[in-house]
Amino acid sequence: MLTVDFGRLRVGAGDRVLDLGCGAGRHAFEALRRGAHVVALDTSKAELREVSAMCAAMAAAGEVPPGGSAEAVTGDATAMPFPDGSFDRVIAAEVLEHIPADQAAMNEIARVLRPGGVAAVTVPAWLPERICWRLSADYHNTPGGHVRIFTRRELETKLARAGLSVGGHHHAHALHSPYWWLKCAVGVHDDDHALASAYHRMLVWDIMRRPAVTRLTESALNPLIGKSLVVYAAKQPASVKQQASVKQQAGVPREEGHAAARQ
Repeated sequence: MLTVDFGRLRVGAGDRVLDLGCGAGRHAFEALRRGAHVVALDTSKAELREVSAMCAAMAAAGEVPPGGSAEAVTGDATAMPFPDGSFDRVIAAEVLEHIPADQAAMNEIARVLRPGGVAAVTVPAWLPERICWRLSADYHNTPGGHVRIFTRRELETKLARAGLSVGGHHHAHALHSPYWWLKCAVGVHDDDHALASAYHRMLVWDIMRRPAVTRLTESALNPLIGKSLVVYAAKQPASVKQQASVKQQAGVPREEGHAAARQ
């Protein structure tokens, strides 16, 4: 189940892709299937071992195009062990809501992204997340849990502050919001509750079968209750930054300079 739209992110063969906070590796696997050079970074060595094993299995099964590769790296999102401009694409899916120093992490995303590269950043969307927090303290008040609820404006402002030019956005996984509301209402740790179990089976069925009725329903509901917000942001080439700086020094308002840089 992908949150990032790879059609928008445009990952291709030979691209250097960082999956920041990769978790179980779902986005890393998709980038690898497209022939990218993938680095999966996480703090969990156990999850990284699983990601490495799956990447090896994909290669053995012939699912990796020639030239594609994958590497698992243990690291901190606020101090990544990579040189400046190391990656063509950076994916940070459902990561920043866990990090107290979120601006430092976004600064690092901008640093390791090459000029002209694109980042896809996803966080829990404000409304579904606010409902979960209201229904259950256990949902977020746990070690390693969510420490903030982002608005789109806050996320985009912080990405811009890091030096990235914010582009489009969309929402995803609307059918998952009611599941989490239900879990919060009956107990987030009660996986055996009848209603929660039944809804979970439906979600698994939907992921595996992808029937038209649920795909159309989710597409219609995503703008309203999509569980995830996805924002795309680019790192401007140095020449564009210099042009914007010259315009600002000449008295052009910051907003106009940014608009020109996006054209």
